[in-house]
Amino acid sequence: MSEAKKVFEAMVERFDAEEADGMDAVFQFEIDDSDHFHLVIEDEKCVLQEGEHDDATVTLSMDLDTLKNVMSGELDGMDAFMQGKIRADGDIMLATKLTQIFPN
Repeated sequence: MSEAKKVFEAMVERFDAEEADGMDAVFQFEIDDSDHFHLVIEDEKCVLQEGEHDDATVTLSMDLDTLKNVMSGELDGMDAFMQGKIRADGDIMLATKLTQIFPN
């Protein structure tokens, strides 16, 4: 299992259904130009899938260290975005809720 997949599986375990109440979204992650995963949030459930989604709500591109640091709370996601460590396409406001939906 890839290290990236382990990070995403940990995120799914920390998923906060209350924070995602009413949310219907797909978070596409492009990690290190090689690993692609997406999280489908629907009906207060979160499902991890490998590969690219055809119609992601938001796409986040970053390296694995950035993902780990943001999800552990060591790095603020907005700071990482402003520093160019995270690139986002689509619903940028949804991306700002990532650490609320997947608290550490």
